[in-house]
Formats: sequence, C-alpha cells, structure tokens
Amino acid sequence: MSDQRTRGRVVFLGAVHEAEPALDALLGSPIVDVVAVVTATDAGARRLCGAVDLASRAERDGVPVLRTDDANSPEWVSSVRASEPDLLVVVGWNQLLRPPLLAAAARGCIGFHASLLPRHRGHAPVNWAILRGETLTGNTMMYLDPGADTGDIVDQLAVPITPDDTCATVYAKIGEAGARLLVRHLPALLDGTAPRRPQRRSDGDVLPRRTPEMGVMDWRLDAAALHDWVRALTVPYPGAFTSLAGRRVMVWAARPDPAGPGGQPGEVLAVARDGVRVACGRGELAVTSVSAPGEPPTDAAAWFTRHGIGPAALFDAVDPVVAQWARRGGRLPEAVS
Repeated sequence: MSDQRTRGRVVFLGAVHEAEPALDALLGSPIVDVVAVVTATDAGARRLCGAVDLASRAERDGVPVLRTDDANSPEWVSSVRASEPDLLVVVGWNQLLRPPLLAAAARGCIGFHASLLPRHRGHAPVNWAILRGETLTGNTMMYLDPGADTGDIVDQLAVPITPDDTCATVYAKIGEAGARLLVRHLPALLDGTAPRRPQRRSDGDVLPRRTPEMGVMDWRLDAAALHDWVRALTVPYPGAFTSLAGRRVMVWAARPDPAGPGGQPGEVLAVARDGVRVACGRGELAVTSVSAPGEPPTDAAAWFTRHGIGPAALFDAVDPVVAQWARRGGRLPEAVS
C-alpha cells in the first residue's frame, strides 16, 4: 500500500451464509475500507442454497453494492478494478474466478474452502463430510488461482462435527472460523507478507457435485448412517427424501436408535409424539420433521396422522445402483436415470 494510505481498500465478493461473518469482520476492522460488495442478483440468489442478504448489511455502512451472477464478465471486472482495491476477498461464491478478476487487486485475491485442504476439494464439502459420518472438518484460507481449491494456503482452522450438528450449524461454524482467519492475517494480507504454502494438485481428493435427486434415502442403511444423511442435507439445502407408493416425502430432521429392534427396512413401526419410528437396515430412525415437496418442514407425527399413514406402511425401496450413486456421486448410469 502507499505510505499515504492508512487503510486498505477491500472489495468483498459473496452470496451465501458463510460470507456474513467475514463481511462483518471487514466492516468492523479499523485497518480497511470495504469499497464495494459484489453479490448475486435477486434471481441468482433464488437459485442458491443458503443465500443471504449482504446488500442490506453493506448499505447500512454506506458501502456500494454491485449485483451480478457472473463476476468474470468484462463489465464486472472493470467495475472491480475501478474501485482500486488492495485486496479482493471472496467468501461463499459459487463460481471459479478467472485470471482477469484474480489480478484486479494489488495484493491478490483471498478465498476460503470449507475443508482442511488439500483434503476434500470440490463441491459441498460440509455436506459430504456429514453424510459420510466424519467428525472433523475445517476452513482453509488461500490465495485463489484459476483452479478449484488449488491455491496457496495461508492458514487453516479445524472445526468439529458433533452428532447433533446439521449442515447449517457446521457452515455457521465454518463462517466464524473464516472470519477469525481473516482478522488474524489481515495486516499481512494488506502488506503482502502473509504466509503461502503451495498445494500439490496430486494431493487430496476431489468431491463430486451433489444434486437434489441425490437426497434419496436408502432404508437398508443403518440408523446412524440415515441420521447423518438427513442432517447433511436439511435446510438450507434441498433435503433428504423418501417415497410412499410413489409419493415423495421430504425428511428434515430425525433421531437414530441404533439398538432399536427394527423390522423390514422402510417399515413404519409407530407414529408417536416424539417421532415416527421407521425400521432401518440396523436399528430404527425416529423421524421428527417432514413435509411434502415445496412445503415447509412440520411435525412428523402430525403430518403422518393428517395423511392417514400409520404402522405397517412401507416406504419404497431404492434401486441399489441409484442408492450407490447417491452415496458416492458421479454419473448415474443411463439405464436407471
């Protein structure tokens, strides 16, 4: 930075829940001016899981807001450059940035990924970690490059995943960890002395993209695995689902009973105030919140009673190939797609 400039100029780019703590940290920092916030259009935000209103927060502090769904377009790269930023900070943006935008700030472009890189590069790292039963994830701050989560690492913080966490609560912890990393390294980022640890692209793994149809529940799994499945995909994501005589039922919350005697996988064993008990491959799952597609989550027992669904009802079985695809990702064979 110039000797005559006492505060760094930062352009912030983000759109989803992880971005809020980082933006708040920057707006409250005594060493930076946030000179622009770039966020999604209203139409673009409706297509995102976990979209948040960053514009209102920025405008309260008098920060100009730029809206786009393509930050790489020449028009928007020029807009960012016109702000003369020292640093571009990217949190919760669903688009890889290209070299012209990455070069728009004097000190480079900082971004975050919700894992302990190089482990779990790619899509939906928190969701994948929970549905795989993992108990630890983290947040990595890095200098962005044109690759997917391959830039030089500045720092990392580990984040535990507890048995009661959902995707929403873990992402909240991820967001707070990112804000702490940003505050910790902000002076060094602005003067160009922040640490940089290169990643080898051959290290780690790359997670596949998840789609809403991958939320299908396979009742042959054990109760603990199905509990992980539900909490990994619940609000603000599209949700886990099962079906009854071809009718889809969204499952938003559940509680596992690994020692329950169970029954035929997918069989409704009881409809009680504390949950609808369903047999799994091993144990039982007490489903506590459900809905029809497009409706808000509601109490499971009341919903089942209202729809006349009781004990001995049997949720539909899932094709084993589809179940494997949902667990592992990748491409669904055309024969069952």
